[in-house]
Amino acid sequence: MTLAHNRIEVMHGVNLDQLGRRDPAVYGTLTLTELERRVEQRAEALGLRTTFFHSNHEGEFVERLHALREEADAILLNPGAWTHYAWSIHDALDSLNIPLVEVHLSNPDEREDWRKVSVIRDVVSARFVGQGADGYRLGLEYLKENA
Repeated sequence: MTLAHNRIEVMHGVNLDQLGRRDPAVYGTLTLTELERRVEQRAEALGLRTTFFHSNHEGEFVERLHALREEADAILLNPGAWTHYAWSIHDALDSLNIPLVEVHLSNPDEREDWRKVSVIRDVVSARFVGQGADGYRLGLEYLKENA
């Protein structure tokens, strides 16, 4: 599969709008706007075009995933806590036929037991966790090289 138009949708889930205010020791100090600006700059350097989406509403997140079938060549996503229980997001991702990369600022595999569960792990091509904002850079580079 190739990135025909180099269109990458970057999706942020529940509570990611709280970046910069939420536990900086775990999530860093960048705001969501600053993180998106950094991602956009790296994507441009790679020749990729990004669009961004954030929602704290699971149904709205799923609706956006449904719309992306025709609008994106790949998705780089951090669903936040939905990663651990939102089978609706799993099913929406599973219905897409485009590369999917999961990113988390912290490493959920080294945190509380409930965070170690990822209901989307089996539908994504790659995961970048515990790398802070660099995880997004790694995800973009992965998509550029592998999609």
